[in-house]
Amino acid sequence: MERTHIDIPGKTLPPGMARWPFSDAVRAGDTLYLSGRLGLDPVTRRPPADVSDEARTLMDDVRRVLTAAEMTTDDLVMVTIFAPDVANFAAFNAVYLEYFSGPLPARAFIGSGPLLFGARFELTAIAIAR
Repeated sequence: MERTHIDIPGKTLPPGMARWPFSDAVRAGDTLYLSGRLGLDPVTRRPPADVSDEARTLMDDVRRVLTAAEMTTDDLVMVTIFAPDVANFAAFNAVYLEYFSGPLPARAFIGSGPLLFGARFELTAIAIAR
């Protein structure tokens, strides 16, 4: 099966790193596997102060990866969100729902330990081309 690795240009690297140790997504046939995404400010590499702004930054980043693969959020079939504080569930959902126009993908919202860079959410997903 043919594989295509998708890497979004212009990603900011932490000091001392020559490159990230993963692709943003890998397409195998009609299936796209998205690497974990964080909603970090591209300049500060920190999460926005407001939880809704972080969720929006995260979902915009997911959409950017999907667009690079010629897909949309409506192609997502499974989404997993990790969150150190599950009290942010409602705030995340309010933003998340803005990104879909049709039926929603299957999903898990999982309480986790701390995330990199102090993020409140990390999202990984699978999409299938229609």
